[in-house]
Amino acid sequence: MLTTVPSPQELYDETAQRWVRKQPITLSDFTGRIPLLAMAEPVAGKSVLDLGCGEGYFARHLRARGASLVIGMDQSAGMIELAQKQEAADPLGIDYRQGCATDLATFAEGSFDMTIAVFLFNYLTVEQTRKCMAEVARVVKPGGRFLFAVPHPAFPFMRRPEPPFYFSVDGVGYFSGRDRHCAGKIWKRDGTFLEVQLRHKTLEDYFDALGKAGFRTMPQVRELRVTPELVELDRAFFGPAVDTPLHMAIEVIR
Repeated sequence: MLTTVPSPQELYDETAQRWVRKQPITLSDFTGRIPLLAMAEPVAGKSVLDLGCGEGYFARHLRARGASLVIGMDQSAGMIELAQKQEAADPLGIDYRQGCATDLATFAEGSFDMTIAVFLFNYLTVEQTRKCMAEVARVVKPGGRFLFAVPHPAFPFMRRPEPPFYFSVDGVGYFSGRDRHCAGKIWKRDGTFLEVQLRHKTLEDYFDALGKAGFRTMPQVRELRVTPELVELDRAFFGPAVDTPLHMAIEVIR
């Protein structure tokens, strides 16, 4: 019997409410989003496009850090609806729009000082990733920055399907699994989990897409992990993921 795989849009329309938070709650909030926010500095006075913004968690942090303009875009109508509701309840001046990350035609060339994509590319195929990065290169100003975070390409092949985070690779290999859909789960500190997805790409795929998009500077790459401070905060939760490359964060200059 064939199992129907929900599209990313369908998955997040269905689970949107479970992503709403005002403080870090999931593993990747601590191990991925906090370090990426630090990498994004300086944010003050910058115009920022947040691709795959979800319900606005990262966008709100960018605005709180002084970004002059923040536009959040996500394909999920459910996520954008929640982001707009939170904006209405606590206005920060963030513009949330439903749209596709591979088509940024509504934005003129050189519109933004910075574009950020937090765990977006793990939902895109290799070809979609190339299209998205080409669009990002067009809308970022010369000298502007592009930052993104993805699950570390080696991660799915290093962990069994268990908390606090995994993707099911179903026996495929690192290279043979390119573009393969892998379902996964990521846990919150309260013991519940969220369903996530991966379209596996190799390191070569990411750097090749950046080069084809026109980015020519040496990327800054950070392999994100559980830190000793996080283990001290909650050993039971973070301990099982110690010494594992969970995510990869990359910054390039236009």
